[in-house]
Amino acid sequence: MNVDIVASGFGLIEGPLWRPGQGVIFADAEKGGAYLLDRAGNVSTVFEHRRGIGGMVWHEKGGLVVSGRNIAYKGPATEGTTVLLDRDAASGMVGFNDMIADSEGRIYAGALGFLPTETELSGIGGAGRSAPLLLIELDGSVRQVHPEVKLTNGMGFNPDGTILYHADSGDRTVYAYDVASDGGLSRRRPFAMTAGGLPDGLAVAADGTVWVAVAHAGVVKVFSAEGELDRSIEFPVPMVTSLCFGGEDMRDVYVTSGSDGSRRDDAGTIFRIRSEVPGLPAAAAKVPLPGPR
Repeated sequence: MNVDIVASGFGLIEGPLWRPGQGVIFADAEKGGAYLLDRAGNVSTVFEHRRGIGGMVWHEKGGLVVSGRNIAYKGPATEGTTVLLDRDAASGMVGFNDMIADSEGRIYAGALGFLPTETELSGIGGAGRSAPLLLIELDGSVRQVHPEVKLTNGMGFNPDGTILYHADSGDRTVYAYDVASDGGLSRRRPFAMTAGGLPDGLAVAADGTVWVAVAHAGVVKVFSAEGELDRSIEFPVPMVTSLCFGGEDMRDVYVTSGSDGSRRDDAGTIFRIRSEVPGLPAAAAKVPLPGPR
């Protein structure tokens, strides 16, 4: 399989998101900011921002909902930064990482009980306080849908939206949940494990296969809908962080990476490979946008 480099020179790339007609939007969690890699291969700044963005979701009114020390909206619908959900260190939530919108426009957001950038993860799979998986409703209210995740990471839905896959890097495990019509989750069970590395970002293809970026292992592992390992795709860097499907036919797979402490601080790279099957498009958030804070 051909592995092409389409952008490089960043820090820790996270949250890749394909936007039809535009290209791949991604964040540099280490150096800050969100960027657009357009279809011609040019990179431009979407907005300057603090460091620490771990996930991004497109909003139906334009602009992006981003994670980090809070969950906030940045875009044309409001002025400045609009905070949707703030951290609450007293209750054990010091920030937020990956997010995803469901087909209704609700946002699932993984809270962090500790800051991964300040904890050694490669050898032990994460250490620190667990935190909940949250759901931001269409009326702006927030509820807990799973109480404890050791280190929340990538999320994705199966093709009919009845199963949510969620990577817990602290357990080296991707879990599956049944999704109720009201967004509630039940019957959490292990879906796949990633010995030798930590499951990070993930994406789901139209055939139900689950593609998982395995940090510290330099691979993307592709699992069948039954959780069986189908194949591993190797990359020339150890810190593979996330991926998304894109391109006009949704068969381009953009795989992101970053520094793992042993490489230069400009090791963040976006690779592109081709898939035989298309990926599923990302849903847009429809949560309300309060005034900026």
